[in-house]
Amino acid sequence: MKQAINIRIDTDILESLDQYASELNKTRTSLIQKSIELYFDTLDEMVADQRIDALKNRESTVVPLSEVFKKAGIDV
Repeated sequence: MKQAINIRIDTDILESLDQYASELNKTRTSLIQKSIELYFDTLDEMVADQRIDALKNRESTVVPLSEVFKKAGIDV
């Protein structure tokens, strides 16, 4: 299900968006959606790096999967 949102965007970015949309015969919406999806990949990497750093700095711990299953009452 898609949901409409409203955003404010700099005019120069909007002009570039419109140029790309025209050149590629795509809609603004499709280009924005694809851009966000691609940026989520970058965000995933940033979060993973933060989690690794937290583990290295002993700010976080790893729980073995077997322990997670046991606490959840899952017999594997």
